[in-house]
Amino acid sequence: MVADHRLEDDELARRLREAHRRVRMLPAADRERLGRRYLAICDLAKRDPGRAAARLESLMALLDTPRDAENTHGD
Repeated sequence: MVADHRLEDDELARRLREAHRRVRMLPAADRERLGRRYLAICDLAKRDPGRAAARLESLMALLDTPRDAENTHGD
């Protein structure tokens, strides 16, 4: 049982590191906005890893969205 919990924590930590790497590579405006969201998820992970994992999944989906698709309103 303890080992299973440890594996889940390792997976969340790995995904948090990946999100950090991806947020760090964004342009300044996006990096600031999504960086704050990332920090909130990290803080939540200390208290509620399951909920943090769900929010992290949402952040990763947002990072997977092409930036050009968000800025086509003026076309």
